Amino acid sequence: MFKRILIANRGEIAVRIIRACKELEIESVAVFSTADAQSLHVQLADKKICIGPPPAAKSYLNIPNIISAALITGCDAIHPGYGFLAENHLFVEQTQLNNIVFIGPPPELIDLAGNKSKAIEIMRRNNIPVIPGSLKNVDSSDEAVRFSRKIGFPVIIKAAFGGGGRGMRIANNEDELKNLYPVAKAESKNAFGKDDLYIEKFIKKPRHIEFQIIGDNFGSILCLGSRECSIQRRHQKLIEEAPVVNLSRKTAEIMKKTAFRAAKALNYKNVGTF
Repeated sequence: MFKRILIANRGEIAVRIIRACKELEIESVAVFSTADAQSLHVQLADKKICIGPPPAAKSYLNIPNIISAALITGCDAIHPGYGFLAENHLFVEQTQLNNIVFIGPPPELIDLAGNKSKAIEIMRRNNIPVIPGSLKNVDSSDEAVRFSRKIGFPVIIKAAFGGGGRGMRIANNEDELKNLYPVAKAESKNAFGKDDLYIEKFIKKPRHIEFQIIGDNFGSILCLGSRECSIQRRHQKLIEEAPVVNLSRKTAEIMKKTAFRAAKALNYKNVGTF
């Protein structure tokens, strides 16, 4: 059991982790930028430590500052929440080098699954259905336009190392794509420290349904259930409902089995969502 956990995140995400720490009688350490000094997660944690100025690149994405904060406060583990450094394998490697437990998947798995382009390639090789999209990252707006002509508009630009709706832009035509490509690139860089992008066919009025997966270090994988996440604002979830309603049992079972196959294809460890 951990004695003290540093939470490498902020806001509602950090508050939820702090609540779990309190229930388990584990001390929590909140990190914050100077702009978040009075935030709720800072007030609720047992300890707090400033990690830099307001820009995320200088605080919540600053690996040396976060590792130093964990060492200074005597933490034996770091919980990344989601977004920011949660899918950065270099961050995980640094925690391991400093004898700090990373609460999440191992670095080699994060490097694989965190890179959406690589993950999609593995899904295709294992005959797991994916949304039509680029086989690799697109390195320029011109390349993005050429590929989008093949699959047809509208398309959605996505951050290859993204999550939480950051680095995503919908383009209905070539002019919009050219204008939005640098915007998505800058947002991805600011949110995740990397600006790699890929393109997918945009599906209008979709349902966002997730299946929770948990895998151990011995190859066992379980699919825990489903949740509906379709009510969103700016590609970020406002409401999550579990289990999913208004979905046929047959379709739900197919999706569950597909999520399981996807996790097996990645040899997934820890908790994840498909």
